[in-house]
Amino acid sequence: MTRGDARLDNGKSKTAFGGRPRMLGAEDVLRLTSHQVGGVCPFGLPSPLPIYLDVSLKIYDLVIPAGGDTHASVKLTVERLAELCGNRWVDACQLPE
Repeated sequence: MTRGDARLDNGKSKTAFGGRPRMLGAEDVLRLTSHQVGGVCPFGLPSPLPIYLDVSLKIYDLVIPAGGDTHASVKLTVERLAELCGNRWVDACQLPE
């Protein structure tokens, strides 16, 4: 999970994940997460998946991740989001200048 204005940095991602990540197709996203692209969230997954949070999220007190639908969201503290997602922090993004 990243903040909305951050983009994956190829070098940082390779270091954080051991290789360059790639985007999944819409069918794979739905199969793996039970959420359609546009409303993917870390909750309600059909089976456990590792969830990583980019350190850029730490500047916020509250975050509003997608809630499993393109028109749904949930407001959480960053600490609570991390707790619910397994506290796996990475530095994998480039922030806008």
